[in-house]
Amino acid sequence: MSLEGQQLDRKSLRAVSGKTADWPELAKDCVAFANALGGRLLIGIEDGEGMPPPAQRIPVELPDTLRRRIGELTVNVVLWPVVVTADNGGEYLEVGIARSPNVASTADGRFFLRIADASRPVLGDEVMRLASERSALPWETLATLEVPRSQVDAAKLAGFLAGIRASDRVKASVKEKSADELLEHYQLARGEWLTHLGVLCLGLAADRARLGVAPVIQFIKRDAQENKVNKLTWDDYTLSPMELVDAVWRDVPDFREFYEVADGLFRTQVPAFDERVIRELLINALVHRPYTQRGDIYLNLHPDRLEIVNPGPLPLGVTPDNVLHASVRRNEHLARLCHDLKLMEREGSGFDAIYDVLLSQGRPAPKVEEGADWVRVTLQRTAPDRQVLRFIAQAGETYPVTQRERIALGLLAQHEALTARELAGLLELSQTDALRPWLDRLCEWGLVGQSGRTQATRYFVKPELLRSLAFPAVTTLKRIEGHRLRALVEEDLSRYPGSAFREIHARIGSEIPQRSLRTMLKQLVDERIVEKTGVLKGTRYSLAGAGLLTLNTLNAPYRRQ
Repeated sequence: MSLEGQQLDRKSLRAVSGKTADWPELAKDCVAFANALGGRLLIGIEDGEGMPPPAQRIPVELPDTLRRRIGELTVNVVLWPVVVTADNGGEYLEVGIARSPNVASTADGRFFLRIADASRPVLGDEVMRLASERSALPWETLATLEVPRSQVDAAKLAGFLAGIRASDRVKASVKEKSADELLEHYQLARGEWLTHLGVLCLGLAADRARLGVAPVIQFIKRDAQENKVNKLTWDDYTLSPMELVDAVWRDVPDFREFYEVADGLFRTQVPAFDERVIRELLINALVHRPYTQRGDIYLNLHPDRLEIVNPGPLPLGVTPDNVLHASVRRNEHLARLCHDLKLMEREGSGFDAIYDVLLSQGRPAPKVEEGADWVRVTLQRTAPDRQVLRFIAQAGETYPVTQRERIALGLLAQHEALTARELAGLLELSQTDALRPWLDRLCEWGLVGQSGRTQATRYFVKPELLRSLAFPAVTTLKRIEGHRLRALVEEDLSRYPGSAFREIHARIGSEIPQRSLRTMLKQLVDERIVEKTGVLKGTRYSLAGAGLLTLNTLNAPYRRQ
């Protein structure tokens, strides 16, 4: 069962039972989910547990009681409680909460919003922002220009259809839809008219200009004295947001520059600006900007930095201090379209990928700043650190390092040492206890050293290890067993895609602890080697993409016959 997060929370059964019931607290969480993306409350599962107690039973009257009490304590909240029986026989109450089309509140006039794994109050001017963004939500699906759905750019439509049908992120049932059905599915058309989103992505240049808020991008290069030395603009409305990303990357000559990094007798060319980082920042600027507000996107290139400035503030709930973890969609349908066309990472992982790329190259993490009506992301223009570059690459080849572990390792490799508090701050974590998933295995492998205790703990990469790359031996029994289990799971799913947990466990060996198998499946899902679909008893696992087995050489002697 997944951990608590943006769309999931757990509550003890005591929160809705007898004298210990805390209905106002439950109402607060329901309002927070309704104002964000919707979500689920699992009532009857304690924090830190994956299952309810085996003997637990949900009172028959509880679903109706919960529906009535939350209805009395909230406004604009729609929910549906269902009693679910877990694999261990215990029961819990799963409460689905719909995303509200209007602003939700408690009956006494308080507002809350779900941000990451917490329900936070919305106060002061933020209430007006919440109401403004809620009223702006239908913008994508409005059709006020009354552009006929037949009045599309044929080349853009052909590219859209080809991209959707070639994407491995789109279900087969969606790919089988006709062109008209796909327009409806992605909210690009409604009835006989193109929606605003349809005009933005597939319309003719003249119709896109009529929107008034179609994005315009300006690239301005300045020298050390702040004199303007070059300017490029994309302001003729001939390109959709998706095409603008390609055009900017292609047309800016400075993006072709590179550094030469010595590698023994050879020299490796490393781009001054990584294409993955620039594309991700551009698509984020285009997807998450408020399309009810005019304003150009600026790329300001200075000798020592690149600034990407987007009009409008960050979506409500996202701040410069939590951008690495928070996940809020401002333009839901445009974000889904760009994700399915493989133009952006899945929700909430774009900045993770940017941090991963930059820190793995020994470069500083991006700096995010917010003003009253703008957001600025700054990339430092620095040559990659050769030592860090080689160290991270070698660590990835020697150990199964995850993305978050690479980020932590990259930060530590760039600093002499960091305390637990300092590292948690750089990773935008509220507590030092949250560092464990980022560091535990790195410390176990000897890649990261530590000294001290509690928040004064210092983490560091040994300088001699950074220079010599003489990593500790990896052929321990524990490591071999982990690789063996990984190989068994990948081989099983390559033969039996769409398998349930129990089916996988029965085939690879019932002697393997269930907890070990669940941990391995979660790790493979996090690494995107395995795809997970469905929930609870309907959860199924399949290899992602081609599903190539990893570590074949190491695991061949241990493969189950």
